[in-house]
Parts: sequence; structure tokens; C-alpha cells
Amino acid sequence: MFKEWRRRRAVQRVKPGHGRSLQRFRWWQLLFRALFYLRLTNDDGRRAVYAVDVRHWQNQSSGKVKAHLYLDGRHHAESALPAAFPVRGGTVEVRMSAFGLKRCHYVTEEGAEHALIPDPDSAEGRRAHLDRAHPALSRLIGFFSLTVLVIAAVLLVLQLIEHLTQPDAISQHIGTFTSPVELPAWLNAMVGLGALAASTERALRLRYSRLLDGGAG
Repeated sequence: MFKEWRRRRAVQRVKPGHGRSLQRFRWWQLLFRALFYLRLTNDDGRRAVYAVDVRHWQNQSSGKVKAHLYLDGRHHAESALPAAFPVRGGTVEVRMSAFGLKRCHYVTEEGAEHALIPDPDSAEGRRAHLDRAHPALSRLIGFFSLTVLVIAAVLLVLQLIEHLTQPDAISQHIGTFTSPVELPAWLNAMVGLGALAASTERALRLRYSRLLDGGAG
């Protein structure tokens, strides 16, 4: 019920498009643009091509990031994120984390979900190509990213518990916890940078965990 309410609210934010042409993806946009495609077939057999274009490092701090929906190369609609664009047979849902997109899926009226296809020149498209061309290497990178985030999360929890049990009002009732892992400042910084890189890599695959990726920033 909550998901449906959230989807209806997102649909209400959708505004009509301006009809401008979709710009091709350029190599220098790798760090701040995501471009995904969805191909659907109409009743008459004609293929409709939707594109979701997100410039996700523009105005992110002020919460003004928008998703733009194109239909057959023309600007069809736009919405602030999180977005839910009504399309034939369902809805295109777009959401973002601090590291990139965490969701860009076509949800049918029956509830089935399908991830959109990234533009081959985008960072997400290049990561998808690596997955197809070198699946073993891709799995290894994914496993390494997950491992780094788990380690970072465990260290964060230990440090947080130690910090929370320091005040006398708490320590006199439950005692003081001392983390068994004490890292120097430079190594703590390296772990933080590793977690940032790991979450960014996972965002390229539209992978997101509130527990792991949500705490990496």
C-alpha cells in the first residue's frame, strides 16, 4: 500500500515535455549523466522507444535533480526525483542515491519489473558490457564491492557503539564498549574512500542496499 501511495505521488509530479530532441551521449558526460532505454510495442505493432535521461550530478545538493523522459527521440515528460512516468502498460520508476541511480525500472500493470537498458556509451552501459564480455571478472568486482561495504559498515557500527557508550549517564548503567578494531586516521580515510568507490560501482549496476550503500556517504 505504501509503495502504491508513493508511486501515485511521484506520478503527480510529472510535467509535460517540450518536444526537444534527445542529445546523444558524449564521453565527457560519464561522471554526471545516466541514459537508459525502454522499447515497447504498441497494439498496431509499431515499436515505441522511451529514453530516461538523468544529469545526476547537477544541482543534487539542492534536491533539484530531474529525470527527463523521451519518446522516439523527443522530450515527452519530466519530473523531479523520485520519478514515476506512466507509459504504455505500466510505469517507469526512477530513483537516485548519493552515488548514482539506484532504480530505473519498468513496472508493468501486473507488477513485473524490468530494468531499463543503459546507453552503451554511458558508465552504466560500459559496466553492463564488462558483465557480458567478462562475467567472471564482473562477479569478482561485484563481490569485492560488497565486501568493502560490509567491512565499512561493521567498522562504523563498532565506532558508533563505542562513541555512544562514552557518556557517564550511559556507561554507569551498561558499561563502556571499546571497539576491538582501532584504525589510524589515514586507514579510516582509505576505508571511507573504498566504500565510496564500492557504492558507485554498485550504482552502475542499479544495486542498492539502504544498510550498506545508504551509510557509505
